[in-house]
This record gives sequence, C-alpha cells and structure tokens, in this order.
Amino acid sequence: MTALLLIPLLVPFAVPVAARRCLDRLTPVAALWALTLTVLVLAGSSVAALGALVLTGLLKLPFLAGLGDLVQPLRTPSDLVILPLATAATGLLTLGAGTLVRSALRQSRAFRAARTEADGRPAAGDLCVIESPHPDAYALPGRPHRIVVTTGMLRSLGADEREVLFAHERAHNAGGHHRFLVVAELAAHCHPGLRPVRAVIALAAERAADEAAAAAVGDRRLAARAIARAALAASAGRSARPDFAPAATTGPVPQRVAALLAAPRQGRRAAPWIALLLAACAIASAGTAATGVLAFHHEVEVAQGEEPR
Repeated sequence: MTALLLIPLLVPFAVPVAARRCLDRLTPVAALWALTLTVLVLAGSSVAALGALVLTGLLKLPFLAGLGDLVQPLRTPSDLVILPLATAATGLLTLGAGTLVRSALRQSRAFRAARTEADGRPAAGDLCVIESPHPDAYALPGRPHRIVVTTGMLRSLGADEREVLFAHERAHNAGGHHRFLVVAELAAHCHPGLRPVRAVIALAAERAADEAAAAAVGDRRLAARAIARAALAASAGRSARPDFAPAATTGPVPQRVAALLAAPRQGRRAAPWIALLLAACAIASAGTAATGVLAFHHEVEVAQGEEPR
C-alpha cells in the first residue's frame, strides 16, 4: 500500500520536461488541453495519496485508533517508515493549503478591484478603456467578459496593431483561458513538481491566442510586431490584473514572436506521442493512487475486524 501511494508523489517530477516538449510538438490549443488535464489528474492523485498517508499515520495513535473502532493494529510497514512519511505528508498538505488560501485571497481581491473598475467605465461592446498613462491590456473574465485596455497602451500601438491586441484578448475570453490558468495555479499548490508546468500552461494559452489573433487579421508578421510592441510598452509598468486574467504582454514574448514568424503548426507534422506520454503519466498516477487508497480502506476494515486476514 505505502509503495503504491509514493508513485503519485514521484510522477509529477517527470512531467515538466514532457510539458515543454508538448508545447513544441502539438498545436497550442491541443497542448493547452493536454497539459491542463494532465496536471489536474496528477494534482488530485497526489492529494489523495498524501491524505491516505496522513490517515495511516493518525490511525497509529491509540486515541485515534479507538475512535476509528480499530480492534487490532493497522497493518503497515515499520513505524520508522510510516510515521516519518505521515509527518512529511501532513506538512506538505498544510503548506499547500496555506499557500493556496493566501493566493486565492490575493487573486480574489485583485479580481474584485479589476471588475469594479471595469464595470464603472463605459464600454464599447466588450471593450473597456481605462484612463491611465501606464500601458496595459488584458482579458477580464466574468459576466460579461471584458477586454480591458489603458489609454497608455492605445497610444503605444498603431491602428492595425490595436486590432491584433483586441483579437488576442478576445481569443482568451472565447477560449475560456482563465479556467486553464486557475487549474494550473491550483495544481501548483498541490504538488511542487507541477509548479514549472504552470508557466508552460500560461505560455500555451498565450500561444493559442497569438495564433487566433494572427488568423483574425490575416497577417502573422503584423501579429508578431503588435505583440512585441505591446509587451515592450507594458514592461515599463506593473499590471494590477489578477494572475488568471490572461494578457498579450505576458510570458516569454521573444519565443512567442518567433513562433508567429515561423510556419504555423498545422503546416508541420505533429507528434501525438507526447500527448500519449502525458496520458500514460496521468493514468499511472491516478491508477496507483486509487489502488493505494482502496488498499488502505481494506486494511482499515481488517483492523476493525470486519474482514478476515
């Protein structure tokens, strides 16, 4: 049982390398979905495994064993093995929950402030212009979706470049990219091995919006120039947007510009094997976590005298 529960805790450390290859080998939209589903499964599996380890350690305590109606000792590896593992699992769950709560509170405050400012301004369709000298633009989720752009950003771009920017942010809202970013943030707090994947998922969302904007204006070079100029303008200030509100100015912009100037992925051969590798990692993690949790449940029933040894 214990060995099975360790596998979901080790698999996520192998995913960041595969994640970077995924974005190189698949279309941005396919990579976005593959990576997000993978980290969602891996995060859930790791939390389940940590929870089972914590409960195993707790049931070693006589008081809690009595509350659990255990009539005989829970069959586990040596206390020299299981108790340190249970202690470490408790620490990891506590740390992850604490950082998640702090991040959620910070992002909630930023989102409410951004929504309040956007709702208080007149909007032209989904476009909301904020009077500010600091160049900024982002897609703000909610009802209704908004494209928030400052006057400083509008002055930094030409008319055709503004159309690229608006198309980019509309692609974020249309694709619901904020949901992918929320899942990536949640997974990063569930397992430290998934933190590097959070940045890859954010890049995949930006690359997907880049491609959508290039298709909307019909000019990849124009799209690359607009993204580069917007990012350069925004680099002088700091955005107050929440982290899950995607923006054209975020991420490794030179890499995104280079991808726009290259041939689109649809014109090149994709590599579905990388998606199969991610699926295999997710299946292995979920399968071993489920088997380990079921084995733990069986051992509890045995210790309660409900099943024969």
